Amino acid sequence: MTTSPKRPPQLDSPLVPKVLKYASRAQVWLYQRTGGRVGGKWRIGSGFRKPVSVLLLGHTGRKSGTSYTTPLLYLRDGDDVVVVASQGGMPKNPQWYRNLVDSPDTWIQIGNDRSNVRAHTASADERARLWPQLVQLYADFANYQSWTERVIPVVVLEPRGAVAS
Repeated sequence: MTTSPKRPPQLDSPLVPKVLKYASRAQVWLYQRTGGRVGGKWRIGSGFRKPVSVLLLGHTGRKSGTSYTTPLLYLRDGDDVVVVASQGGMPKNPQWYRNLVDSPDTWIQIGNDRSNVRAHTASADERARLWPQLVQLYADFANYQSWTERVIPVVVLEPRGAVAS
């Protein structure tokens, strides 16, 4: 039996969320201005040797009503796009996930293409089918799952209607 790696304690520093917040804002700004030419690939962790494509996800704060844009790794599954609410294996789900649960109709941007989508959390069967593909896409997802007791949600983004503006 293999033991799971423990979550690196430095990731629990109160500085980490602040760094991630500002790095994400910079990535979104660059991505939007370059159509994803800059900020469109994740090259950190297992993405260093095998870069992973990034999309921008729009979501509305469930309490504040504020509009947010979050960069996320993604997998194409037919017409659907799949993202992972891993938050680096943190104990709680990310805010964007909780916002989508409350308000699932949103938009994504891949490169210069922006489209309307409806989000749903993958069922147990969907997750069982998609999880190995997601780990193949970005091996660190397996580490993140081993670092937390929660089942990391897999979110399916289904296309809907006309293109978002």
